[in-house]
Amino acid sequence: MAVLDSALATFARFGYRKTSMEDVARAAHISRPGLYFLFASKEDLFRAAVGQALEQDIAEVERILGESDRSLRDRLLDSFDRWAGRYIGPMTRDVAAVIEGNPDLLGTIVETAPRRFEELITDAIAVESGGEAAAKVAQTMISASIGIKHQAGSRELYLERLEVALDLLVP
Repeated sequence: MAVLDSALATFARFGYRKTSMEDVARAAHISRPGLYFLFASKEDLFRAAVGQALEQDIAEVERILGESDRSLRDRLLDSFDRWAGRYIGPMTRDVAAVIEGNPDLLGTIVETAPRRFEELITDAIAVESGGEAAAKVAQTMISASIGIKHQAGSRELYLERLEVALDLLVP
């Protein structure tokens, strides 16, 4: 839904607290009453916008990991890029910050989506290298990704450093 995309971009630009329903309506090219017809409150709109973004990310990660004709390393790199890499950079970093800064507004999705991502990564690794170490490798990759994400100034640098981690952890 274009309204939710516009809402997420607006929340990222101004932050949750400073964003008004009027700001989102203007960005989505609809009237404020029209926006209130779709969403009863700013909280509902925020929850829906973030929920949609996380669901789209998970669906894309599932699709990428299902491409069995590609190497596990390449599928993992693309999956981490979708999950975290695309949130590195001026505007996209703000999206991640607004999500991380307002977990109390989001409910369980801030726990279930990352858990689902970890499950998908673990399952993909287990298929290739066996289940014994898959969970530990997946958790280590996620920890490396989080650290790199906070240190990298660009998506390109994030991916470059993540490739090194993948080379060390994934056979």
